[in-house]
Amino acid sequence: MGAWALLPLLLAVAQAQVCSVNKTIFEVEENTMPSEPLVDIFVPTGQDVTLGSSSTRFAFRLQGNQLFLNVTPDYEENTMLLAHLECRRGDTVVTQLRVFVTVLDVNDNPPVFPFAVKVERVPEDAKVNTIVISETELKAQDRDKDDILFYTLQEVTPGARNVFSLVGANRPALRLDQPLDFDRCRNMAFQLVVRDTRDENAVPSHTATATLVLEVQPADLRPPWFLPCIYSDPRVCIHAQYHGAVPTGHKLPGPLILQPGPIYAIDGDRGINQRIIYSIMRGQAGEDGTFVINADSGNLTMTRSIPSPKTFLLLVKGEQEDRGRYTLTQVTVAARDASGSLPRFPESLYLGTAALGSGVGVAVQDAAAPSQPLRIRAQDPEFPDLNSAITYRITNNSDFRMNGETVVTATRLAQAGVFYAEVEANNTVTSGTATTVVQIQVSEQEPTPTASPGGGSAQTPKPGTSQTTPYGTSRIPLLSGAEDPRFSAAEMGALGGVLAALLLLALIALGILVHKHYGARLKCCSGKAREPQPSGFDNKAFQADQEVNWAPAPSPSPGRTPAKVPPEPALRTLAQPTPPAPESPGRVPESPAAVRDEEGPAGVKSILTKERRPEGGYKAVWFGESIGAEADVVILNEPTAGEDEDEDADSANNSGSEGSGVEGEDAGPGRGPHDDALGADSTYI
Repeated sequence: MGAWALLPLLLAVAQAQVCSVNKTIFEVEENTMPSEPLVDIFVPTGQDVTLGSSSTRFAFRLQGNQLFLNVTPDYEENTMLLAHLECRRGDTVVTQLRVFVTVLDVNDNPPVFPFAVKVERVPEDAKVNTIVISETELKAQDRDKDDILFYTLQEVTPGARNVFSLVGANRPALRLDQPLDFDRCRNMAFQLVVRDTRDENAVPSHTATATLVLEVQPADLRPPWFLPCIYSDPRVCIHAQYHGAVPTGHKLPGPLILQPGPIYAIDGDRGINQRIIYSIMRGQAGEDGTFVINADSGNLTMTRSIPSPKTFLLLVKGEQEDRGRYTLTQVTVAARDASGSLPRFPESLYLGTAALGSGVGVAVQDAAAPSQPLRIRAQDPEFPDLNSAITYRITNNSDFRMNGETVVTATRLAQAGVFYAEVEANNTVTSGTATTVVQIQVSEQEPTPTASPGGGSAQTPKPGTSQTTPYGTSRIPLLSGAEDPRFSAAEMGALGGVLAALLLLALIALGILVHKHYGARLKCCSGKAREPQPSGFDNKAFQADQEVNWAPAPSPSPGRTPAKVPPEPALRTLAQPTPPAPESPGRVPESPAAVRDEEGPAGVKSILTKERRPEGGYKAVWFGESIGAEADVVILNEPTAGEDEDEDADSANNSGSEGSGVEGEDAGPGRGPHDDALGADSTYI
């Protein structure tokens, strides 16, 4: 019992003779360095503490009996730091202590891709769901070993997002989702983004990006295509079929002209663009060798003439040079009788220009394009192959001639003006002919083109220069009333129709006006019974059939009774229409308003007056101062037919009332028969 009671005392005495620490394991986050000492060391008297050789180099330092962290810890460099403490008495090591510092990992490093731009070639015929780029090639590296990386694929090329995708958010393998089309899209670019946190708003969070470029490599997927073709979709072509016509009894020297164009095929895979070889399949019409096809160009030619009308159906094959793929199309050639086929000119009038003084053989320039020579070309619509067999000549003008399809001068141009020439086209195979007209402007200076409706141009001759037309063998001056060459016959016809319509409307309007104002007179002259007409401006007493007798009435003797009314012939003389008085030059007729008088009723001058008024423009009966004085009937002016009807009616009523008053004063025995003789519309005095 006594020995066991002394053991704690012995241990306390032993500890007092060695070094000791109260803690040997510590945890520190990377990138942080505590300012306080890690631990205090108990060192006995007479001993010294030092760092042993097995300590992490440069990681710790001793200041007295305290242990400090000497560096900022980095988890990616050292996950554990060791401090080896040795207590010595002199050269003898009395005690050894070990202090461990565990470095805790912190997300302080961004992920890194092993590349900045990665280019990958993908064949056009790659299958859907194929892994185009593996995960190991696209995976990013993160020094933070505990981080989980998340990947996203962002399109750079519009529309490429649906073509490729990533296998998963944590698996960056690139997968093909749609078939590729070299002709539609040959290159696609993406941006691959990686993040070391699930939430992009987390702190801290790091990202990295890299560029992926996918180059589509063409594959042999499509056969040759005969052009022109109709596309139902970008991968399918509905091939063209060709047709043409040849004349019977003739062998065409050159390749056949077909519609809608020459036989031509291209490789459907334009990225490969294999050369196409043409051939005629056997077992079809034409296998007798009438037609042959050039293997390289596809031109179809004749080997012999065809005696009678016949239709050939040729099956033409277009094959790739590597014999990998081919396609077929049909060519229809109709052999027809060529008699009666006529060439045609696309224009009925051609416009050209030439400089005055041009010598022989100078080309006439096109008025629409003065820098280009004027070309006249006819076509045979039924046999396009015979267009090359058409010859041209000028039939009626010795100053110009044809050089192929070009008009050139045959003599020196010594006279300015506008000249016309007839060009005849002759098909040497079918013997058909056609003609057209060429208008050539010859001017002293370089002509300036003037736009014309026919698409060409006309030249304006220099002022003072006569325009002559050498049509035939004589030169006829161009009449001023001739058709303007700047306008076509159709345009002149349309203008004439418009003018005729306007003239017809004007005649109709004129007829209505004449009928309105002169209809009654026209009916009277025609011998028909006169219909009752409303009273107008004219006095009916001045509308008799006899001429007006301008002789004055005889004057009664002084002191005698007033003269009787002259017999009926004399009164009828007064009723004659008044011939218009000759107007002096420059005189403007007075308006109907001029006959109004402020003194008369309704502002109208009376025709009965005792004073002779010098002014004209009205009818008046003038009396002397006494009853026995001489009375004059004076017609100063004939009213116009166009005066206002209301004003005429008022004037007629006023005149009639005044005339009745005079008649009452002069009435006497024996006047009854005279009254009966006069009509209801007559006025007598």
